[in-house]
Amino acid sequence: MSATPIATTRSAAGMPTGRLAVWWVVASEIVIFGGLLGSYIMHRLAHDAWSVQAAHTNTWIGAFNTLVLLTSSLCAVLGHQAAEHGNGAKAARYLLYTALGGLTFLIVKAFEWTHEIHAGFTITSSTFWSFYYTAAGLHALHVLGGVVILLIVAAEARKNVALHRVELIGIYWHFVDIVWIFLFPLLYIAK
Repeated sequence: MSATPIATTRSAAGMPTGRLAVWWVVASEIVIFGGLLGSYIMHRLAHDAWSVQAAHTNTWIGAFNTLVLLTSSLCAVLGHQAAEHGNGAKAARYLLYTALGGLTFLIVKAFEWTHEIHAGFTITSSTFWSFYYTAAGLHALHVLGGVVILLIVAAEARKNVALHRVELIGIYWHFVDIVWIFLFPLLYIAK
């Protein structure tokens, strides 16, 4: 019996099954976020009053969180590069930096939401805030899940075990980052 996981030795569609599985997850998530953002855009185009509500979002906080996620994605790339060169300790370090970026994003989001809720902008305040909290909340859950997986993969990578998983979590993390690249202008800039 082989000690190498099937996901790294077997392939489908010309790629390892682990990578194919991550791409299937990303594709399903694109459907979910695409439907949510598509309905947001269609509803927003039909309701001019949304700009009044959107004016209360803090663009600077959204921009800061964008910088945090972009920086964390750079760390994920550097971690993948280290894993490709067989340096599990370095890959683990970069994955921890990536996870720290995700945690920073979540902490900033928590402070932002606390301020908004205390100002009276809750999920039931208006349709804009319903979409805002739903889209940003769903994204935050994906960030949280990504941070947990990053920590698990970093622990394995530190032991030079399963270095192929560094690429897999990187693909997922870039997806989370790209979703935010769409959310930021829609929720914070388009006022």
